[in-house]
Amino acid sequence: MGIIPVEGTHDQRPTGKLFALRWKHEHLRAALLGAILVFAVTIMFVSLLQKAATKNVTMVDGGITTVLKTKTSNVLGFLEEQNIFIGPYDRVSMNATDTLQEGSRLVIDRAVSVKIKADGREQIAYSTEDTVGGVIDSLNINLSEHDRISPASDKPLEEGMTVSVVRVRKEVTETKHPIAFKIVEKNNAELEEGNTKVISAGKNGLVVFKTERVYEDGKLVSQELIEKTVAQPAVQKVVAVGTKKKAEVVTLSYNGAPSAGEAKVVKLNGKSVKIKRMLSNVTLTAYSAGFASTGKSKGDVGYGVTSSGAIVKEGRTIAVDPKVIPIGWWVYIEGIGFRRAEDTGGAIKGKKIDVYYDSEAHVNKFGLKRGFTVYVIGPVKPSAD
Repeated sequence: MGIIPVEGTHDQRPTGKLFALRWKHEHLRAALLGAILVFAVTIMFVSLLQKAATKNVTMVDGGITTVLKTKTSNVLGFLEEQNIFIGPYDRVSMNATDTLQEGSRLVIDRAVSVKIKADGREQIAYSTEDTVGGVIDSLNINLSEHDRISPASDKPLEEGMTVSVVRVRKEVTETKHPIAFKIVEKNNAELEEGNTKVISAGKNGLVVFKTERVYEDGKLVSQELIEKTVAQPAVQKVVAVGTKKKAEVVTLSYNGAPSAGEAKVVKLNGKSVKIKRMLSNVTLTAYSAGFASTGKSKGDVGYGVTSSGAIVKEGRTIAVDPKVIPIGWWVYIEGIGFRRAEDTGGAIKGKKIDVYYDSEAHVNKFGLKRGFTVYVIGPVKPSAD
């Protein structure tokens, strides 16, 4: 009998090495899935953190408003992040270490350069003020009541602007001047014509003038009479005026006035002179360059200057009515001599002449004289002088 082989009834058991390989394969896949999950969660977490850290900040720089996003936590970091330069005179609304939050507002006022002129000095100032008045206040430049700023204090401040401070001082002075007494004349037939005799002496009064002078940076720019007070009235003087005819000083070579455009010849102190016309019964008064006559004192603008622009001169200057005697023409006044019409006056109308003298005392003594004959010669002074 042959031997029949016996078949196995089950598989062989796996070895330890095969088991370990199978376990490693299964757990490697689980570890890989876990790592991927952790990475995804980390990415999502970081993204959320970054999103939470980003802030919107409103920045106003030199008047221009911009909304910027930032991840920085304070002002200094934000300025560095945005490459924003802050000058030494610029003004920032927040401190460098202040914390930025969502919606924070950061204002930068940029300083401008201006030239300041005040009290004889110039300086360059850098300011973030909005107006001219603001920069003046910031520099502690004190202004008095009448001081003036140019441009005006409410004008906006601009780069390169020049601001001037003008120091204005007003000064009120009080001066006293005599009031010339009035002369009352009475005709006297016993006195020779041209002679006078005092019947009762006059007395000068006293007037007080208050004058306001305005100085800008120490220089006088204007003056104005603001008050006039009569402290003491004048007492009139009574004078007898001679009416007795005296020997003629001049003789005429014609009778009557010359016709239009025609010159006549007269003898003045023995010399022949051509005249345009003759004025009879002329009234004479006198004036000086002083305050009592003109309202001006030495040193005042226009002192001693006539309406024609000439400087007054005793022995030459008279004031006339230009409608009667043209300005610049020469005349011969009986008993006075040759004079030139260089000035005018509000009270000099018609046949009235104001004769200039340097001395105020002589002017007061001269008074008022009537009945004079005046020869109108023309613009050229004759050689009869």
